[in-house]
Amino acid sequence: MISAKEKCKMKINIDIYEKYLAHRYGGWANEQGLFMKLAEELGEVAEVLNMRSGNKSANGADLSKELSEELCDMIHYIVAIAAINGIDLSAAIIEKDKRGSAKYNHDINLEQFIKSRE
Repeated sequence: MISAKEKCKMKINIDIYEKYLAHRYGGWANEQGLFMKLAEELGEVAEVLNMRSGNKSANGADLSKELSEELCDMIHYIVAIAAINGIDLSAAIIEKDKRGSAKYNHDINLEQFIKSRE
């Protein structure tokens, strides 16, 4: 089986995805509607996880593919909500991680990790 990574060599980053979704939803979408879609997708992730754990019948579904698609849908709506509200998720994630890393005494934070890989 060919993985999604092997199928698509293109990489995206949060900044580009935010710009794309701001363009796609700008001017007509609202955060409440997008949040409701996010909540639906969360339920779909829960359903797939229940199937993967054997708590619910999978009926022959490709659960790895299903999980991948549902997680993508969740990320889509999370980034869309940020985009239509002008939130820079990259900066927010790095700052939030710094606080969490300090609070829980992690040996490295996300910003340091990124810099170490450059």
